[in-house]
Amino acid sequence: MLAAAVRRINAHLGRRGRFLFFMGIGKICWGIGLIVEPPDLQGLELLTNLRPLYCWAWVWILAGAVTFASAWVRFWQDRFGFLAASVPPSLWAFVYGWAALSGQYPRGIFIFLWYITSHCGVIWCASRVPPGGGGRRPAVEGAVERGPA
Repeated sequence: MLAAAVRRINAHLGRRGRFLFFMGIGKICWGIGLIVEPPDLQGLELLTNLRPLYCWAWVWILAGAVTFASAWVRFWQDRFGFLAASVPPSLWAFVYGWAALSGQYPRGIFIFLWYITSHCGVIWCASRVPPGGGGRRPAVEGAVERGPA
């Protein structure tokens, strides 16, 4: 009975929904972690000069909630989930990049690259996945199909 429920949920979510489901949970957990066990604030001064870290943690939590909720809606309506998923890591990337360029936190350039590639890049690529998830690629005109080797 549990397996049947999991199959129904999995079928409802589809590939994009599964991505948003797990991405939303991850962002909520990250935000809670920022509140429960705050990290070293080096490189985040641009943000923490405006508001304390717990306020920025709530950005992660709220974005995660929108991302998670978007997992359950139809294709194209889920675009808000991908947008929400992109906001916190884009903000963090910008802040760390700024800290690196201004000389306050040279290591920030690597954190910037990490957020842009492994967070934003993955989210942006996942947002381009069609609802059915693809399947075989359409044949390229003039290409020769090869059989099994």
